[in-house]
Amino acid sequence: MASNIKLLDCTLRDGGYINDWEFGHGVTTGMYKRLDEAGVDYIEVGFLDDRREFDIHRTIMPNTEAINKIYGGIKKKHAIPVAMIDFGTCSLDSIGPAESTFIDGIRVIFKKEKIEKALPFCKAIKEKGYKLFIQAISITAYSDIEMLEYVQKINEIKPFAFSIVDTYGLLDDKSMTRYFRLIDNNLDPEIKMGYHDHNNFQLAFSNTCKFLAMDTDRELVGDSSVYGMGKSAGNCASELLALHLNHYYHKNYNLSEILECVDTYMMPIYQKHYWGYKYDFYLAAMQGVHPTYVKDLLDKKTLSVSSINEILSSIPEPKKLLYDKNLSAELYLNYQNHRINDDEVYQSDFAQQLKIKDIVILGPGSSLISEADKIEKIVERDNTLVISANFFPDNQKVDYIFMSNAKRYGKLADMIMDIEKMKGVEFILTSNITPVDYKPKYVLNYESLLVKESECQDNSLLLLLNFLKRVGVREVKLAGFDGYKLNESNYFRKGYEMSSDNNLKVMRNEQMSEALSRFNNEVKITFITPTLYKL
Repeated sequence: MASNIKLLDCTLRDGGYINDWEFGHGVTTGMYKRLDEAGVDYIEVGFLDDRREFDIHRTIMPNTEAINKIYGGIKKKHAIPVAMIDFGTCSLDSIGPAESTFIDGIRVIFKKEKIEKALPFCKAIKEKGYKLFIQAISITAYSDIEMLEYVQKINEIKPFAFSIVDTYGLLDDKSMTRYFRLIDNNLDPEIKMGYHDHNNFQLAFSNTCKFLAMDTDRELVGDSSVYGMGKSAGNCASELLALHLNHYYHKNYNLSEILECVDTYMMPIYQKHYWGYKYDFYLAAMQGVHPTYVKDLLDKKTLSVSSINEILSSIPEPKKLLYDKNLSAELYLNYQNHRINDDEVYQSDFAQQLKIKDIVILGPGSSLISEADKIEKIVERDNTLVISANFFPDNQKVDYIFMSNAKRYGKLADMIMDIEKMKGVEFILTSNITPVDYKPKYVLNYESLLVKESECQDNSLLLLLNFLKRVGVREVKLAGFDGYKLNESNYFRKGYEMSSDNNLKVMRNEQMSEALSRFNNEVKITFITPTLYKL
């Protein structure tokens, strides 16, 4: 029945994860007015969070009085305005009685381990006169028995609505239908049901449509956001859902007003802050883990996607959706640490030769090009041995390529047989790398080379310096280790880029300078090209 299907737009709240809720006051009020004119049934105006200071340009507000300051000049028409609270971030003292505020409803989110503490809070909100929405976030974390027990507690409070929230976009239509039937058959018939999905599997729109098509007499509320703006992979798009409801349920949402929101308000934000489907969110959803685990591993820029997938699959079940930074670091290092006995390398003629040679180490900085003539004069000297770190410098002589980065090794291995210059060049691999096509002469135990006192403990240059120090090398020259430059690429080849974040670059320069200074006490380091590192 068309009358029991409603649309809730959550752009001003869920979309705020993209821009730290800084929409600007004019955009905030303009969005609300246009969505109201479009006939949207519920509009979420933002978060209530008393840890944040009031900012008229942000839709994350410390109390209900702040909501009045932002939205007080708006004349309410069709839509029911609601706000959201993440339980534990806003006290009851920050919430005035319903008759004193612009909003008519409050949605409360909390994970299952907080149910016992959160439900009394929810009940108190209802007693203040608000339409209470209880949101079952991370729905996939509940077993059927846990969900039934939860629903029984919900029935005792009897909120205005109870929502299925697929926080990490893990549901397909079958699993969504199973949760719907389980809840619908046991939830008080007067309680409305909502559905909020994320687009990790590109299913937010289709799942929401499926939810709204379910056979039930209760009112169903589908969440969406304009242009899908929302956390991680984004949400079901309001313009798509409104069009679907107009076509199949004889609704009369004004699509022109929603499209004006897209064009006028969303596109300028989208051009600065991308949101939507990305393969890292897909990886998180595929393995059923918190997206920050994926971000951690991708940020290392040392692992292939298949390796990342293996690590994600090893996360213990209780920790999958509860991100643990220490566990993430531990799993990464454990995966890299394929222990081997590398005594033969340290006792080999190769190791002895290193001690009597003039060692030049090449990095992939842009100075490798700009200072090419200077470098060439040095590396052409008779007693010089050249080692490149994690790349092949096709413009310079090189004797060995030291590889500790599996991702870069994988790319280089595909080229090995095709490059004439690589004939006679030997690889020195760390044990976290699986060789391709041939067995390298020199494989070093990865874990033993980690510079554990440094934040850059797995940096390739530091690993190589650690190896050379253990061999007995007392002096090295460095070229192409430029440091991380602000507002420009740090490498002669863009694919080597670490990050575009200037704060991260400054921090990495400091960390590397500190680590290299420690090495300089035992292995004399001379830079033969310009660098931002300081000894």
